[in-house]
Amino acid sequence: MNATTIRRYVPTDCDRIVELSLAAWAPVFDSFATILGEDLYRRVHPDWEVDQANSVRDALERNDTWVALVGDAVAGFVNVAFDVAERSGEIYMIAVDPGAQQQGLASRLTNLALDEMRSRGIDLAIVATGGDPGHAPARRTYEKAGFTGSPQVWYAKLLT
Repeated sequence: MNATTIRRYVPTDCDRIVELSLAAWAPVFDSFATILGEDLYRRVHPDWEVDQANSVRDALERNDTWVALVGDAVAGFVNVAFDVAERSGEIYMIAVDPGAQQQGLASRLTNLALDEMRSRGIDLAIVATGGDPGHAPARRTYEKAGFTGSPQVWYAKLLT
């Protein structure tokens, strides 16, 4: 296995990060489709790839980001929103390329984000994720890092 390093994001990483995030989140959206049913899913997520790619690009512009490299290839990223005045930080986005999963990269990226928060005097770390089967790996990573989950339910209904 190639050596893994983590470094700061640079703008030339953007396209690769968008690509790997869409691959990593495909099971999440498949899970949503199963849970919501076809009609409601199409209404809520008519083109999830376009929406998600735009969300990733926006987050990369707004927040601090680090990338995990396996060899020279970008294999994952973590995007963190800091609020030093409130002494809180949020792991806003995190993803690992499916071909590089199950190697500890998500845990390394999560721990780096937490270390960055501590270095800024932040004492509250937040991360949100889904309760669906597609988010199970994310929940395991956050629980391993010591986060406490809080159940939340999102309801939707098509009005016809």
